[in-house]
Amino acid sequence: MGCVLILAAAAGAAAVVLALRLWLVLHSRVVVPRESVSLMAVAGSGGHTTELLRLLGHLSAAYSPRHYVIADTDEISARKIEAFELGRADRDPSGMVPRYFLHRIPRSREVRQSWLSTVATTLHSACLSLPLTYRVRPDLVLCNGPGTCVPICAAAVLLGVLGVKRVTVVYVESLCRVEHLSLTGRILRPFADYFLVQWPALKRKYPTSVYLGRIV
Repeated sequence: MGCVLILAAAAGAAAVVLALRLWLVLHSRVVVPRESVSLMAVAGSGGHTTELLRLLGHLSAAYSPRHYVIADTDEISARKIEAFELGRADRDPSGMVPRYFLHRIPRSREVRQSWLSTVATTLHSACLSLPLTYRVRPDLVLCNGPGTCVPICAAAVLLGVLGVKRVTVVYVESLCRVEHLSLTGRILRPFADYFLVQWPALKRKYPTSVYLGRIV
């Protein structure tokens, strides 16, 4: 009985420490000046990738290297990203080779996949997202709604909790979300450093969000 009580007390203390560490990570926004920002951008099928590339088109060359994360079955996004980076390189007067990398992880949830089986596929995706995020160690994670970004953002937050690196998470809700957040948005809103919405109705409903108008 004594051993059980000691283990329970130790587990409780560890849970308190982790919860405190998570709170500190989510509430600290220390800006560190740097010449370049290592960016991890999570793309999704359909309009998600199109909107994401529009966002990236407004960023300077200082956001480099750029690490794109896509689902392993998403060939359309891979082609869009390659075309975007080639076009960016053509417009770059320096003529430097674009510094970007494409990473693939299993999709968290396929279209029409049952919610019960989604638990297993999401865990599988998360198991591969953590070592990827640890290896890249980006300064910034940018995402706009695909389910693939949930395990990536969770891994980014975990790096901060474990003291490996403080990663800034920026979530931009899709333009098609006018009055209600997407499921991904509802999951990630408490964990994002900056949560951007593109319609006034969402800003009124979620006052802590950032509203800059239409940005894609």
